[in-house]
Amino acid sequence: MTNEDFMQEAIRLAKLGMGFTSPNPMVGAVIVRKGEIIAEGYHRKYGDLHAERSAFACCEENGIECRGADMYVTLEPCCHHGKQPPCTEAIIAHGIKRVFIGSSDPNPLVAGKGVQILRDHGIEVTEGILKEECDALNEIFFHYITTGTPFVTMKYAMTLDGKIACYNGESRWITGEAARSHVHQERLRHSAVMVGVGTVIADDPLLTCRLENGRDPLRIICDSSLRTPLGCNIMKTAREVPTIIATTSEDNELAALYEKAGCRIIRTPSRDGHVDLPFLMKLLGRERLDSILLEGGGELNWSALRDGIVSKVQAYIAPKLFGGSGKSPLSGQGVAAPSDAFMLETVNITHFGEDILIESRVKNVHGNN
Repeated sequence: MTNEDFMQEAIRLAKLGMGFTSPNPMVGAVIVRKGEIIAEGYHRKYGDLHAERSAFACCEENGIECRGADMYVTLEPCCHHGKQPPCTEAIIAHGIKRVFIGSSDPNPLVAGKGVQILRDHGIEVTEGILKEECDALNEIFFHYITTGTPFVTMKYAMTLDGKIACYNGESRWITGEAARSHVHQERLRHSAVMVGVGTVIADDPLLTCRLENGRDPLRIICDSSLRTPLGCNIMKTAREVPTIIATTSEDNELAALYEKAGCRIIRTPSRDGHVDLPFLMKLLGRERLDSILLEGGGELNWSALRDGIVSKVQAYIAPKLFGGSGKSPLSGQGVAAPSDAFMLETVNITHFGEDILIESRVKNVHGNN
């Protein structure tokens, strides 16, 4: 097996922690001797053993001697005390000879220091093994640790003629079962799901994660004037699934009705008559919310792009044509000229049956974060 093969296994392990490590990164590690994997581990959940120490625990449980072996880890080992002690200390103590790293850690508490400590103790370090894949694994963590605001993924499903609903508002279902199942994986991967009140009124969604052994994301409704129906599915389950209503309304009596149902009310300044999204992102970031899956309609999507909070776009495209006056994924005012367009860089194209998912990063940010 090659260095890339061992790192690929570490990446596979890291993904097992998806949805449970936030706001920490997903990390996987394997220990190799004479071309064979002798132990492996990953960061299972926030506060639990880091990947490196999980792999060492595997050695200890099975009576495996790892002194003189190699370690492959998807992210630069930490060198500071947090919920867990530094992984660099464990690597040194266990006598690892060589360490192969996928991604460098942008966390200022680590950022090259982990690598330097290992080298100072005579451990050979090779960086950048499958770097692009390892970086993609933790795009959420990298954004959050460097900006302090949530990584926002704008997701929508549309027909080939750009419609997210029929002329009468019907939208179930645009994509097939495989694509819809993938959306639930994305709800697991992100810490929260955010929609506008218009989507709640039109679709009455639950916004839960319906994967076996999954985790429901925090639900956020942007509702400037508190129009969310008290009898909708989200309100009925607000005591079971944490729910926030972000509003500009000062109506305390009306807000109390939502709080009584189990919601938390967050008030923001008004931004063109709507919730101030950059303000909301900064507030949620301070509360250690690292990521949001934006499943809004055209108005909220436009506001999010205009205000510069979107990092990634996921467009599920079905081979269907609705025609007519159906809604599009982006409305609002729109741009005045082609040169003003929001430019995207496609990073991945995936097929789900007949449907296609195009994932792109936003290249130019028009708003103010």
